[in-house]
Amino acid sequence: MQPPVDKLKSVLYGLQPDFLIEWGCSIKENHNLRGSMKMILADKIIEERKRNGWSQEELAEKLGVSRQSVSKWESAQSIPDITRIIQMAELFGVTTDYLLKDSASRNDGEQTIKESVETVKKLRTVSMEEASEFIKMKEINAPLIAFAVSLCILAPVLLIVLSGFADSGILGISENLAGGLGIVVLLIMVAVGFFIFISCRNREKKYDFLNTEEIETAYGVAQMAREKKDKFAKTFNTNISIGVVLCILCSLPLLVSSFLTEKDYIYTAMAGLLLVIIAIAVNMFVRVGIINSSYDKLLQEGDYTPDKKKSSIIEEKLSGIYWLIAVAIYLAWSFLTNKWGITWVVWPVAGVLYGAFISIAKLVTNEK
Repeated sequence: MQPPVDKLKSVLYGLQPDFLIEWGCSIKENHNLRGSMKMILADKIIEERKRNGWSQEELAEKLGVSRQSVSKWESAQSIPDITRIIQMAELFGVTTDYLLKDSASRNDGEQTIKESVETVKKLRTVSMEEASEFIKMKEINAPLIAFAVSLCILAPVLLIVLSGFADSGILGISENLAGGLGIVVLLIMVAVGFFIFISCRNREKKYDFLNTEEIETAYGVAQMAREKKDKFAKTFNTNISIGVVLCILCSLPLLVSSFLTEKDYIYTAMAGLLLVIIAIAVNMFVRVGIINSSYDKLLQEGDYTPDKKKSSIIEEKLSGIYWLIAVAIYLAWSFLTNKWGITWVVWPVAGVLYGAFISIAKLVTNEK
């Protein structure tokens, strides 16, 4: 039976006796009880929210409160009022006793969740130490991976520029020599990039479960991740905004050169500059994206909610296949035609089509 409102008041606001005596507590112990109950309630809210696969924002929306309020409840910085506790009990399908008492069973009383034992699974708990190490590793890997991606984008730049200048006779070298030098540099840069990818991947393997499994976090982990994400938000938004502007303006040098001159070497030089601008923009996207996603993984928000984790495994495999095909097309077209000054268009086209490809993959995955 759900305890009446006056009993809840006794516990939450220090209005004494009957309910406290029922719990074996004296008036002097009331203060300690409130502190203990804060912790119990905080843990229960986190547990039930994650059981339902909701983010803090989603729970806040259902309760009609702010996300900051839910965050404070879960970190035991504040305690919800009586109305919210009753509302949460109804929302979670449990009793208020269960939310407030450590000893109460989840299935006690009239308000219970009808779920079979088979559906209840033990979640892996991420400790504070493990979470801190994960975030630190991501902060180290982020600029390295971003640099590796930039290397792969910049790899054909020298080949494009040298080919254009050799064709015009400005450098005094043959096209074969220019092409040879450009290809050597391209292969070296791609090799270095993949070496960095593999090294970073090896460091991340131990945390793969964060991408695929539903987790629960030890006390304080969610609050730590939330604070870091909020602090990083300005940096994230600034880098994304600058990156978008660079992507919009990247083709400007190429367009201007096509109107002002008919010299091919200038056109190819501008094509190289386009790739440099794209590389800078993508570097910004990747670097801040990796760091921000590390917080989302611990909070199980954004693309890492329990439901989305199930489909991410398939999407990750499809992404790998997609980019391998893109690389194969680029290299085959370039070597067969020797038109390196044109074949670079594979990358911006592949980037645009990738968004559509992933969207279709998500729709198919969700339908299944």
